[in-house]
Amino acid sequence: MPTSSASPSEGTEAMNTLRDVGEFGLIRRVTADRVQPGTTLLGPGDDAAVVEARDGRVVACTDVLVEGVHFRLDWSAPDDVGRKAAAANLADVAAMGAVPTALLVGLACPRDTPVETLEGIASGLWAEASSAGAGVVGGDVAAGPAIVLSVTALGSLEGRPPVTRAGAKPGDVVALCGRIGWAAAGLDVLHRGFRSPVAVVGAHRVPEPPYAAGPQAARAGATSMIDVSDGLLADLGHLAAASGVTVDVSTSALVVPPRLVEVASALGVDPLEWLLTGGEDHALAATFPPGAVPEGWTVIGGVTEGDAAVLVDGAPHEGAAGWDHFAG
Repeated sequence: MPTSSASPSEGTEAMNTLRDVGEFGLIRRVTADRVQPGTTLLGPGDDAAVVEARDGRVVACTDVLVEGVHFRLDWSAPDDVGRKAAAANLADVAAMGAVPTALLVGLACPRDTPVETLEGIASGLWAEASSAGAGVVGGDVAAGPAIVLSVTALGSLEGRPPVTRAGAKPGDVVALCGRIGWAAAGLDVLHRGFRSPVAVVGAHRVPEPPYAAGPQAARAGATSMIDVSDGLLADLGHLAAASGVTVDVSTSALVVPPRLVEVASALGVDPLEWLLTGGEDHALAATFPPGAVPEGWTVIGGVTEGDAAVLVDGAPHEGAAGWDHFAG
């Protein structure tokens, strides 16, 4: 992409690329003067990091973001890309009912990538990790044909059992915390060649997962939980399959924000589809016994006996349920 290489007309300073500074020069730049949380016992600079695990268990997950697939540098600033890469993983930790503690980052990119771009990505990673109480404790850098970020997140269960996808029971209610539909709306706007409304486009660039809601749900007795990354129906489908239950979503409980109504009207689409099938907002969906739903969560449906399935207002949803990397 144009933003991945420096133009000769941009001057000597703009030619400050990864080729110029090298792997270790880049690492020094992106780790200097960074503040680690108390859970980081040994940060970047050695063969491996050391992260505290007080109860002897570590929650771990990995996600990969590929330039041209998950992000475009003509749509998002480098800082946005870093925040998005971190958020996708930190939300998975929260969805287990855990508290994020650390990120490990693998980066591949062309040798002529401007250092400024990589420093921006690193700043976004550090900022998002810090917002969740975690640190960036290590990683690796390699040359590649495009920018690829592989982020591993670690988390602490703080003595609690993990909340998996497999615990939903008939009679439970389904609840949601965090926004949905916004990132999908922003992506549609960008695909149409627009850069506004800023709030909608910004939701695609940088998600806002409710990190604290994961441990909150675990403490409240959530029976199952999942990060909504591929679409509400698609991800509830994973939960239903793991639990062996039917999940029924009530559209009357899904409030379409006025801003999304306006954007949908301008684009000629149904905004409810963004809420049902749009991904990358990284809200949390969970099931709870009746009466156990904590503050800040909204009940959007229920769990019944039956084949593993997701219904919408009692009927199967027509069309795709969400994003599938390998469909088509």
